[in-house]
Amino acid sequence: MSVLFVGVFANAQEWMKIHRSYANEDWPISLQMDQFSEFDFADGETILQGHTMTKDSTEMVVPFRVEVLDSISFVKGLADEEKGHNKYRVFTLHIKTENEVPIVEKETWIPGYFSIDGKGEYSDYSGTGRIRGRGNSSWLYYKKKPYKFKLDTKSKLLGLDKAKNWNLLSNYRDVTDMMNVFAFETARWMGLPNTNHTRFVEVFLNGDYVGVYQLTEKIEIGKNRVDIDEDEGVLMSFDKDDGPELSPYNTDNFWSKVYSLPMCVKEPEDLSTAKMDSIRDDFAVLENAIKERDYALVDSLMDIPSFIEILQLHEFLYNVEIDAPRSLYIYKDKGGKYVFGPVWDWDAAYDFDWNNWTENHTYFSNYKELIYGTDPVKATGANYHINKFFRDMFGCKEFVVQYKKAWTDVSDSIFVHNWEEIEKYIDEMKKGAYDRDVAAWPLKYPGWWGGNYVVDEEIEKMKTWLQKRKNYLDGIIAGYPEDEQEVVVIGAPVVTVKDGAIYVTATMDFSGGYSQNYRIDINESDVTGLLGGRPYNLQPLNEDGSVGWNTAAGTYGAWFDEWGDTNDWGWGHVYIESNDFYSWKYGCHPDNCHPGDKHTVKMQYQRGTKTVDVIVTFTIK
Repeated sequence: MSVLFVGVFANAQEWMKIHRSYANEDWPISLQMDQFSEFDFADGETILQGHTMTKDSTEMVVPFRVEVLDSISFVKGLADEEKGHNKYRVFTLHIKTENEVPIVEKETWIPGYFSIDGKGEYSDYSGTGRIRGRGNSSWLYYKKKPYKFKLDTKSKLLGLDKAKNWNLLSNYRDVTDMMNVFAFETARWMGLPNTNHTRFVEVFLNGDYVGVYQLTEKIEIGKNRVDIDEDEGVLMSFDKDDGPELSPYNTDNFWSKVYSLPMCVKEPEDLSTAKMDSIRDDFAVLENAIKERDYALVDSLMDIPSFIEILQLHEFLYNVEIDAPRSLYIYKDKGGKYVFGPVWDWDAAYDFDWNNWTENHTYFSNYKELIYGTDPVKATGANYHINKFFRDMFGCKEFVVQYKKAWTDVSDSIFVHNWEEIEKYIDEMKKGAYDRDVAAWPLKYPGWWGGNYVVDEEIEKMKTWLQKRKNYLDGIIAGYPEDEQEVVVIGAPVVTVKDGAIYVTATMDFSGGYSQNYRIDINESDVTGLLGGRPYNLQPLNEDGSVGWNTAAGTYGAWFDEWGDTNDWGWGHVYIESNDFYSWKYGCHPDNCHPGDKHTVKMQYQRGTKTVDVIVTFTIK
């Protein structure tokens, strides 16, 4: 028998809510009625895909499959000013893909229907759009997948400004679900512009509960996002994944001219080669100013407070992704300065244990590890030798004085204030969302003996780690040297062809460690000319000319020991690594090398029986 609702509802209600039960909770699916006065649901034990609501000759597909139809209610939407606006609550998002197609890749958009229950705090939402996977390691390695979705119409979601594009972060390896949130809240409090917001939602995908997600804005140019000129402004990221090393066939990236940073131009899209060259040249002006530690010139080109804030946030939360670097955004408006932000991707921070990182979820072990060290210019005591673009200004007294003052200004409250904000989210999550998410995605401690992570224990570890780290950094930052430090001049590698071989001389800055400012660029025509065609392979050689083995991270290259033989990282002095035949990254092991060292190593292009040796001589200053 059909369930029939007739004219008593005409022009009185704005929303229909289909109620279903899950884990002893009521989970209403909100559908906007659009003034329908009569609804006819076909027979059946459930509301199935394809059931329709009808009025006269018009049909509207009921877009959700519900296993058990508990009840249907009709409500009139409240005006926004009548709502509570408690942003800390955990809301509900129902997603139904067309024909319930599963989301199994990042490239293909799948049409779908989206419904959000604002729970009386914000307006409900229902509408159409598209959805697909997102992320890099989080998509490849983790069971709980992250998503991005694009609505057909710009809309406010849970009080956030109108837009089409949104992200659903899974936070799979973060048992607390608070690492990104704390970073976002702290960045906004520090004053970093365009910082993302957080709304926690429990997501049902095609009727199945898939856990707690962090709903947040997509980083993009737009009125309610990074509000700069859409044609003449530029939004970029320092990003190894999207840069030329790991995405060599993309046309939206480049190696920066001075510091050899992997850059990706996010917007505008579809830029001409000339425009990309112009962006690269303009960024090089800033790079050269930083390299020369010219404070006045840097200040005219870049918003120094945002630079200081992003550096301090990375050190405070020990986000080692700055070493790659990854997910570090910078933008420039037409006629404006470079500005850092918005901040993004913080689940590799908080002293994440990288051992077996695709399965591991361990954080908060050591609060004394440092990204920049006790003397950032020299990277003294640093666990990572990050690119000198981020460290060279510490050789400028005026910058160091400003940096120290900025930390002193925020130190008393940077933990206390922002942890108070986080606890408001935690209190709401403890009302059932944590339990349901853990039941859906249980995470075990490393080792066969390990039990499940306990959320309360991880939250307490996070709190204690942040408290101790803040106090520890107070002393470290106060001790940064303020003396002007000499600029180490490093020239670009020199490449010559002689007697059927290619010779390279390159200088390295000892304090640059793994991240040097230049790359070795080999002329492809030189190689093909000597080989008589394109090389089939590129191999590292030992000192005696025998083929060695690749111990570096790239497809080509190796770590070389003090005798010029390929060896493990622990015995290595210098390395070459690349995913490209003709553009090589290089660096030195800061624990094994010293200023004044000189190393000669060999690489070899191979085409069948024909070979061309590349002899590289490194001098470390």
